[in-house]
Amino acid sequence: MRLVRWLFIASVAIAIGGAAYAYHDEVARKLGLGPAVAADKGGASPAASAQPPGRRNRAAPGGTVPVVAIMVAPKPMPVVVEAVGTVQSIASIQLRSRVDSQILKVHVEEGALVKEGDLLFELDARTLKAQLGQIEAQIRKDQAQLDQAKRDTSRAGDLLGKGAGTVVQRDTTMTTQRAAEAQLESDEAMRQNILTQLSYTELRAPVSGRIGSIPYKAGTTVRTADSTATAILATINQVDPIFVTFAIPQVILPDLRAVMAKGPVKVTAIVDEKIRQSGAMAFIENTVDPNTGTVTAKARIANANEGLWPGQFIKAEVTLGIEPEAISVPAQAVQLGSQGPYVFVIKDNIAEVRPIVIKRTQGGESVIGNGLKAGEQVVVDGQLRLVNGAGVTVRAPQAEPPKPAPPRG
Repeated sequence: MRLVRWLFIASVAIAIGGAAYAYHDEVARKLGLGPAVAADKGGASPAASAQPPGRRNRAAPGGTVPVVAIMVAPKPMPVVVEAVGTVQSIASIQLRSRVDSQILKVHVEEGALVKEGDLLFELDARTLKAQLGQIEAQIRKDQAQLDQAKRDTSRAGDLLGKGAGTVVQRDTTMTTQRAAEAQLESDEAMRQNILTQLSYTELRAPVSGRIGSIPYKAGTTVRTADSTATAILATINQVDPIFVTFAIPQVILPDLRAVMAKGPVKVTAIVDEKIRQSGAMAFIENTVDPNTGTVTAKARIANANEGLWPGQFIKAEVTLGIEPEAISVPAQAVQLGSQGPYVFVIKDNIAEVRPIVIKRTQGGESVIGNGLKAGEQVVVDGQLRLVNGAGVTVRAPQAEPPKPAPPRG
């Protein structure tokens, strides 16, 4: 009896399994698993494999997907190389005393903007002025002695011509004259030396720029033997024009040099959205850094408004030229998949995944090197609900809401 029961149960199980196997395709289709089974049998298409794994073979719920799309059209696009750089003064000069003296007066405030030739510090010059007066008196004495020696020489020559004098007398007077001339030249050189030292008592701005902190005030004694950093009276940084220093990859170097050979290369220094100042490339270092594979470059930028400050970090944009017929799309249209970047192209209201090659991204746009052509329609909004082959409804882009007016002060 028990054996008969077990035979009956086994027969029922076999019948149910056979029915499930026979109708498994229909059951899979009713459960929404048909595309998945087909993909397993035939293999995924290259377009579908470009999407992220979580979005492959996912049917679009609710029919067509509303999207925003644009028509691709060629347009001029600048070829820009971006780099991070620092602002650097063209001249940064430390002021030191060249004579031992005492500061009498400081003629400038800390942080002031000075012009070339402005008087900054005045040192005690009384000792040097006294020495100058002494040497000038000596010069007048030497000049009188020289005049007398010239008259003696002239008389000795006349007497010798008349036979009343001797050659020895004439030669002696000539020697005395030459000695007086040499003494006068020596005193003149001494006078020039004192005048030079006297000029050191007035420290003037060698360049136009911003002066830094001034640690020494009137009454401080300064000495030339003090070569430490604390002996610096002040530092002047030239701020207009100014340098922007940055490093560029060595692969860009040939293109940059070729463009520089044709004319000035535009460089834009960007501090923020409001501060953008442009100049031209001024210098390329003569050696590539083997540790980083980059080469240092400098741009000279006008800075009358002092929007750039020495030591400041900025973003530098080097414009190498203009690509006249560039194919570009907004950066938000580009998606990333396991096979690389791609976009959704619309054909007959059907979304198609299109793998692309991006040459560069700048100013919120991606310049396409391969994968798109002019006249194609690309989705720029609504991609999160799209899959390859999904139906779409193109809607017009919404206008940006007006920005609120700034509050009145």
